Order: sequence, then C-alpha cells, then structure tokens
Amino acid sequence: MSQPTNQPSPRLHLAIIPDGNRRWARQRSFFPWKGHEQSIETFDTLVEWCRKDGHIGTLTFWCFSTENWKRDPKEVKKLMELLEDSVKNKREKLIKNRIHVIRSGRTDRIAPLLLAALDELERATSQDPVMTLHLAIDYGGKDELLRAMNKLTKNDEVTEENFRALLDHPELPDIDLVIRTSGEHRTSNFFLWQSTYAEWMFPEKYFPDLTPEDVKTAVDEFEKRQRRFGS
Repeated sequence: MSQPTNQPSPRLHLAIIPDGNRRWARQRSFFPWKGHEQSIETFDTLVEWCRKDGHIGTLTFWCFSTENWKRDPKEVKKLMELLEDSVKNKREKLIKNRIHVIRSGRTDRIAPLLLAALDELERATSQDPVMTLHLAIDYGGKDELLRAMNKLTKNDEVTEENFRALLDHPELPDIDLVIRTSGEHRTSNFFLWQSTYAEWMFPEKYFPDLTPEDVKTAVDEFEKRQRRFGS
C-alpha cells in the first residue's frame, strides 16, 4: 500500500469520468479507439493544467472500469495497449513534473507488463510530489468495497475509520468534485465511498473535446457552492 504523500492543504480532489470517447469517434466515422487516442491527448493537457493551476492536489481519472471488459475484445486490447504505451512514454515527464502516479482497482486481470510498469511508475514518482495522479484501472466502486470487506476478519471492529483503511488508497482525501463528460447524469459505480459528499457536474461535451477552460469553469463553480455535509 502506498504511503501518504505530502500535499499542501487544503487543495481539491478532482475526479474525471471521461465519457463519450466512442461517440466522439463515431461522429467522425473513426474506429472507436481513435476516440481513446484523442482522449489521451486531452488527458495530458488537463494533467498539465492541474499541475500548473495549483488548486488541485489530487486528480483521479477513470481509465477502465470493471464493466468495460464487456466491450468488443479488439477495443479492450487497443485500450490496454494505449495505457501501456502512455505509461512508458510519459514516465520521464511525470518524474520531472513531480506528479506521483498511483493506481486503484483489481490487479488479477491486468496484463503483467502493464501492472509492472504502473508499479514501477508509482515508485519512480513518489519523491516530493506536487500533485497526485490517481488512475482507476479495472476499477468499480462495488468491487473495491467487496475487496475491502473480504480483508476483514471476524475479530475486526467495523468502524468507518477501520473500514476506510482497507480501501485501495485510504490516504487520499475524499473526492470534492466529479466531472462526468458527455451529458450523462449517472454515477456509474464510481468511488462510492470516496464520493459520498462530492459535488457533481455534467458538461455536455465529449471528453476528447474537454478543455482546461472547461475544468476551470467547473472548479470556479464548485468554489461558489456551500457544502453542508448534512448539517
């Protein structure tokens, strides 16, 4: 399990559900994975903006869900290849920019080479980070909770604090703001525990078209909201 990172506080934990990649490609008569390729370019731009802007302490990005295995095997294979290439190609830049990369999700279905590359990247980027980049790969909220429950023993006292410690990355702060692109208004099994009090925004744009200006607008809107946490 990763050690807590030293982040200036308070800074936002922003999460992005990058929906609409395939529809973006379909509108242009491209193969589905062309949308995923463009989404990587968008992702890189947004990570760089978050690092420079200074409002974001943690950026969580949903790369691949537990349900995405149901897609066409050719598309899944291409997605995994894109992920592996991206991890390798961006390693030096992430180290230089002091972005600590960590991962949540299952490990038993991820290709060993990709898993090894992600683990090595986590170690290589762990020194003195200015931001945490949290990648959700083969991740589902229900799955994470079930995996946590299976770590309990019959003698464990079940408290919120003790249960949280069994999650994939209990050291991370809860999610403050979730942006889900493409206008879909669903939570879709996304970090059920950590997003309990998150604010949600649903821009109509497909993810490949999302810009730093769109994210800034969402962050500005978030900072105007009064969060009562049930009080």
